[in-house]
Amino acid sequence: MYFPFTAIVGQEKAKLALLCNAVNPAIGGVLLSGDKGTGKSTMVRALADVLPEIEVSDCIFNCSLDMMCDECKAKAANGKLKIVKRKMRVVDLPISATEDRVVGSIDVEKVLKDGIKAFQPGILAEANNNVLYIDEVNLLDDHIVDTLLDVAASGWNVVEREGVSLRHPSRFILVGSMNPEEGELRPQILDRFGMVVNVKAIKDAELRAEIIKRVEMFSEDPINFLNKFKSKQEKLKNRIKMAREILKEVSISNEVLKAIAKLCSEMGIETHRADII
Repeated sequence: MYFPFTAIVGQEKAKLALLCNAVNPAIGGVLLSGDKGTGKSTMVRALADVLPEIEVSDCIFNCSLDMMCDECKAKAANGKLKIVKRKMRVVDLPISATEDRVVGSIDVEKVLKDGIKAFQPGILAEANNNVLYIDEVNLLDDHIVDTLLDVAASGWNVVEREGVSLRHPSRFILVGSMNPEEGELRPQILDRFGMVVNVKAIKDAELRAEIIKRVEMFSEDPINFLNKFKSKQEKLKNRIKMAREILKEVSISNEVLKAIAKLCSEMGIETHRADII
């Protein structure tokens, strides 16, 4: 049970960045950078309740129609592929996660029980067509970072484990949070985030007081608190869904493109990723 997204006070830029990625995952994710206790994790986990439903297969990899594992391809060819509607969700990647937990491993239980080699899906399988959230992303081990970079670039997770060889789709909205005082983020993974938002503590005393009130209310009676914001949550969810539907109809004039290019050039941005996003 998470704090409602629409009940979060302030931090409008961070919330807007998260919502933009919910509407258009092609943006490439968000990095929330700031001190501890500023609501970064709360915002990300609260996003889950307002994410729209998506159509995926009923396999363990949540395959979409345009990117399927071998098993789903075979089912589709035989007309037996089952499509279900599921809510997008936020999948956590702990900084202590091992490589096997991230990419997947051999299912030891099936080996011992049935004598067959079977694949145990990892976090990257869970994250397919969902949000992959890494708290304290700057403290992630380098070899895990390298794996994430490869998968984020290709959209596929390739696994070679003890005679088991497979690949499955893994496209996700990458969301990270970090405290810059605890260390910088490698440029390679920083470049994978479509947006970066600096999150700072709110200075306004009235807003800070409102934060205290809402947190206390949620702690004392979470069900009642959630009900108070249920209508706002549904409205926001519908707005995201509608925005997704009309996104393909949006056109960008040459004047806007030139303004974007000029702004990025004047800011000294060395790559073209920012312009495109």
